[in-house]
Amino acid sequence: MTHKIACAMLALILPLTACGGDKEVGEFKNDWLGNEIKIKQLEDPKIEGVVCHLSYFDRGVWDRIGKGNWFENPSNSSISCLQSGPIRIGRIDLDKSGEEVFDQNQSLVFKQLAVRRIYDADSDSLMYVSYSRKIVDGSAKMSLSTVPLFDRDVTWQNGKPASGD
Repeated sequence: MTHKIACAMLALILPLTACGGDKEVGEFKNDWLGNEIKIKQLEDPKIEGVVCHLSYFDRGVWDRIGKGNWFENPSNSSISCLQSGPIRIGRIDLDKSGEEVFDQNQSLVFKQLAVRRIYDADSDSLMYVSYSRKIVDGSAKMSLSTVPLFDRDVTWQNGKPASGD
């Protein structure tokens, strides 16, 4: 009976772990167990003209059956962002913690893959950090990408902040 319950839960949960925010633009099999590397295109909701590509690991059914950890994907991710057109910056959070622009569940409970945007006024650049929120192990895996704004076609909706604000 326990096996049937576990299989039923797996059938319900696997589609949820695959759900996410933006547009999937690539995927390929990583090994014979059906594990995949997936690539999503992310658009910052408050900044036009910047696109990010986020890659992450998605465990296949055979890997889940073999290892028994049914409801969780690894914390690994990588991000790369670039200017894709004229940049128009809306009302963004300018403090050191920035603001989250994307998140996706990587497990049934507690573990999320997130992307946070931070503006660095001193270097006039946007930083995008992909990271894992995981309750255990004390440290998150992360990746950083920077989009320079200096000498670019940039429009600030609320005026450009001064360096050091």
